[in-house]
Amino acid sequence: MTLTCLFGCTEKPANNDDPDSQYEIPEMKLIEYNGYIADTVDDACIDFSNTAHGYIGVSVYSDARIKVQVVHDEYVYNYDIINDGTVSYYPLQSGEGYYKVRIMKNLYDSKYAEVYSEGKSVSFDSEFEPFLRPSNYVMYDADSACVKKAREMAENSSSANNYISRVYEWVVNNVRYDNKKAKNVQKGYLPYPDDTFSTGKGICFDYASLTAAMLRSQGVPCKLITGKVAPDDLNHAWNMFYTEETGWITVKFEASGDSWNRLDLTFSVGGSSSEFIGDGTNYSDIYQY
Repeated sequence: MTLTCLFGCTEKPANNDDPDSQYEIPEMKLIEYNGYIADTVDDACIDFSNTAHGYIGVSVYSDARIKVQVVHDEYVYNYDIINDGTVSYYPLQSGEGYYKVRIMKNLYDSKYAEVYSEGKSVSFDSEFEPFLRPSNYVMYDADSACVKKAREMAENSSSANNYISRVYEWVVNNVRYDNKKAKNVQKGYLPYPDDTFSTGKGICFDYASLTAAMLRSQGVPCKLITGKVAPDDLNHAWNMFYTEETGWITVKFEASGDSWNRLDLTFSVGGSSSEFIGDGTNYSDIYQY
């Protein structure tokens, strides 16, 4: 598969869908925690029973600050976890293979010590599994308001591409950038799609999380990407989605069939100049969720 990014299209939206066709919505893929079979050490529990579905569940009780580290080859993801026993869900987003999960306890300042480590060899039911389910960064369930809205739009779409276009247009028309929040957001902030859906405002992380929730819940593989955007080296978040259908064109972006395509709702809403949108070569992907 290839990564593509084409922005700045000025053509009118093209509609090549058969008006008599109907998007066949796949069954929603959700998450679950099987604590009774989780690996346990001290007050940390790690549920590896859903690795074939592209994720793990972790629960920790501790008076200290705890980090969860997920390692696959050269890819290392560090997560702050709520330490009151709340289950957190982390994607295995770096592909199939050997993963090591480490529980790290804060000693002082930024110094951490490993209190648990376990490795597992992972294979997926499908390469898209990590990007079709909720996670801590894209949290939703069947009763989420944004999912119900997504379902309504999907049921009235003629194809997956037509549905993606509807989500794009809905978010652009209904969510505004929150400049105040952007100036005051704290380190470790996690977006919540239904909050963005209900308030109608958010920062780039919120846009990307909401878009991912609406697409994933209706069967469209979608990544939440964080990284940098030139020329000002901005910290930013956006999406990549996958479609097997023939390419289509709409204002601001073009999607190619059988490939991952970049989708940046923040700049679409903000009407940013082409120096930020460009042809996509100014985007530097760092992490994906």
